[in-house]
Amino acid sequence: MGRTTVDSPIYINLRKLISSPRALQRCADIIRLKLEALVSMRHPQVQPFTLVAGVPFGGLHVATAFSLHVNTPMIYIHPPGTPKADLIEGNYVRGQSCLIIDDLITGGGSILQTAGALREEGLVSHDAVTLIDRQEGGRAALKAMGINLVSILTLDQIATYLRYSGRIEASDYERVVRYIQSSQDD
Repeated sequence: MGRTTVDSPIYINLRKLISSPRALQRCADIIRLKLEALVSMRHPQVQPFTLVAGVPFGGLHVATAFSLHVNTPMIYIHPPGTPKADLIEGNYVRGQSCLIIDDLITGGGSILQTAGALREEGLVSHDAVTLIDRQEGGRAALKAMGINLVSILTLDQIATYLRYSGRIEASDYERVVRYIQSSQDD
């Protein structure tokens, strides 16, 4: 049995972003800036997209904010158990390319489930964006399925910031670092 975020020494709840419109808007802008940089590289590291696909439930608010910020249509997958005819909410055309957006990634299951549902409906997903990569195998899982992960921050970057800004003790920082290292060894 795999580990879960319950085992983690650090808890991150990005769903609270909905209560801070300014922070949510800033997240959308940061994603836009990162994607623009990756697209404009000599060898672009993100494929063009015409739709944004939010991952239920954590990624829906980030995807909505980004969709509004860049004026790109959004779709989302209904939770399992929804009738096949109503699997995707929103307008799309088979063959369109979707950028998948989630709030954070642990093992990659939610993004892979979304990508699979999109593929079944004839949509293409080359890239996924998350605000935080917990560095617990999600990047590798997505890569194995042909999806490039763009993360704004990693758990290691967050822990380092918290430690060197004096917000956590050295012992807590070391515990997080050991956890990240053990997650990458799995």
